[in-house]
Amino acid sequence: MNNAADIDAYIAAFTATTQLALQQVREAVKHAAPDAQEVISYGMPAFKMNKVLVYFAGYERHIGFYPGAVAIAAFKNDIARYKSAKGSLQFSLSEQMPLELVKRITAFRLAEDARKKK
Repeated sequence: MNNAADIDAYIAAFTATTQLALQQVREAVKHAAPDAQEVISYGMPAFKMNKVLVYFAGYERHIGFYPGAVAIAAFKNDIARYKSAKGSLQFSLSEQMPLELVKRITAFRLAEDARKKK
């Protein structure tokens, strides 16, 4: 497990290929949720408003993206080509990161977070 204190340190612990993919995902999430706070939670980078919107993590062969079960269900057609589980997606490092999809899922989570705040 990566015990980094912040997202920059977390990303720096990986190979160049993984660093690039992690930074791309980070920037896509920032684009969709510019006011979200960057945190490390459960040992992974995360973006938080009232609650955590999304987590992401680096692995040897993929980037894990964790938007939660509701988002996975809402985007089931868009994510069909990716390995997924109840609340997570895997993006292979051998392919381009699906940054527009990351932005759309993050925007969905941002709206969900705002509704829950009310």
